[in-house]
Amino acid sequence: MTSKEKYELLKELLTTNLLPLAFIGDSVHTQFVRENILKRTHDNKMDNYNSISAKYCKASSQAKVLQNLLPLLNEEEKEIVRRGRNAKPKHHAKNATTADYNYATAFEVLIGYLYLKGDEKLLEQILNISISD
Repeated sequence: MTSKEKYELLKELLTTNLLPLAFIGDSVHTQFVRENILKRTHDNKMDNYNSISAKYCKASSQAKVLQNLLPLLNEEEKEIVRRGRNAKPKHHAKNATTADYNYATAFEVLIGYLYLKGDEKLLEQILNISISD
């Protein structure tokens, strides 16, 4: 997808439902996490890769990262987070509280927003924070 196509899609999504931003944000975050696990872990056991990945991609972890990030965000980004948190997905995580799931959705919306907006600097900063121990 070109930068122009990403921008046009972002403009459209911002006027309607933000949940598709969570869909793309989840994939961007998951890919980032998996690539970093492969860089750091060389045991070639899929169970280990999946366990490590789940540690960073689960709702409670994403919620915690977002809550720590909130003071660093500008007003526009905070508004995206607020709208993402208040979006009403049709399903919920099996192993998460409703609050954690809502914040995780907001985290994924923010990631999707930054990705489509092309804000690579902030996106990379947030993604790196999300995997710091």
